[in-house]
Amino acid sequence: MILFSHPTLNANAKALINGLFKNKILYKLFTCIAIFEGQFLFKLGENPKLKDLKRRSLDTSWKPFTVSKSFFEFGRLLASKSKINALIKHEKGLFCIDKVYQKQDQWVADSLAKSKKKGLKAVYAYEDGALKTFIKAKQLGITCIYDLPIGYWKSARLLMEKEFEINPEWSATLTGFNDSQSKLDQKDKELALADVIYVASSFTKKTLEEYSGSLAEIKVIPYGFPEVNTKKEYKPLQGRKLKILFVGGLSQRKGISYLFDAVNGLEDHVELTVVGHKAIPDCVALNEALEYHNWIPSLSHNQVLECMREHDIFVFPSLFEGFGLVITEAMSQGVPVITTDRTAGPDLISHGADGWIVPAASSVAIKEVFLQILETPEILEQFGLAAQQKSKTRPWSVYGQEMADSLSSL
Repeated sequence: MILFSHPTLNANAKALINGLFKNKILYKLFTCIAIFEGQFLFKLGENPKLKDLKRRSLDTSWKPFTVSKSFFEFGRLLASKSKINALIKHEKGLFCIDKVYQKQDQWVADSLAKSKKKGLKAVYAYEDGALKTFIKAKQLGITCIYDLPIGYWKSARLLMEKEFEINPEWSATLTGFNDSQSKLDQKDKELALADVIYVASSFTKKTLEEYSGSLAEIKVIPYGFPEVNTKKEYKPLQGRKLKILFVGGLSQRKGISYLFDAVNGLEDHVELTVVGHKAIPDCVALNEALEYHNWIPSLSHNQVLECMREHDIFVFPSLFEGFGLVITEAMSQGVPVITTDRTAGPDLISHGADGWIVPAASSVAIKEVFLQILETPEILEQFGLAAQQKSKTRPWSVYGQEMADSLSSL
């Protein structure tokens, strides 16, 4: 029996929980906010201003297995909505995400001794929220299962440092390097205590080669695809521009400058739409680039899927990505994807059949694919249909079952 711990619960976590539940190996689900249909908070989530609550709604059948403690996460959500930045300041604020994870970690650790007596065999926890849980689990002889959703921090720094030299005008958007040394040390201690490590891409596994100690077995199980329930209409390119789409945070970690460089000189043939929030408001290079293209700061999830279907090609040129859910989302909508070898792309895409894998940090490689499409536009429909067909073979339920099978075999 497995205790599953995740403070905020995203799509992949929910799919995993569903796999554990259906295979009868879920002991308890520990999370911050758990809302079930019929509850007062569920009804409040109908209010557009409180839509974040709806995202925390869970399958009713999980209710007997779910334990929640929501004070710090509610505090974080309210402080964020109210823009009280001091309360959510990185690592320091009373309701920062770091505190949310730390409180959850301690709460789960405190529950383990009692849970062990009731048959608990293993605990599943995520990066930044596993250290105290794993320390206690080791004392009790409980198996420690670790999930690393993004690449290893040391590898990220080594790869991104090059961007500060190559593209200094974009370096201000690289905001993910402000973790304290104590937080980085905690990540390493969590990895050292893990009895098995799960990652969602071969690239994430590769980043762990930078870890200086020995590690437990690393298992790669990619996430699933969204449900395929629409058919894309493929329009001929004759008489119009190739419609290119990017969705993601507007930072250099996503390789955004290389996409802008790739479309330079092709303005008469392509049209680029960029969907996403700016990492910082005052990056001159980013602001200037956005003036030449269609920029949409924000869309709901359903609107993103609709936007994908309205475009011919999706480009995700990330320089460091644990997975990249937008890749699977675009493919599920029948849109072929160009992405890099530093995402889950190589695990999902058959290069030259249902999408393209290009070297990271290469605008030339991206432009070559654009030129190939402009020369042979019929491949858009060919690749798009193949991408959507692949999506049908790996829905989220397959990921959940593969995880359950793997965990059952431990």
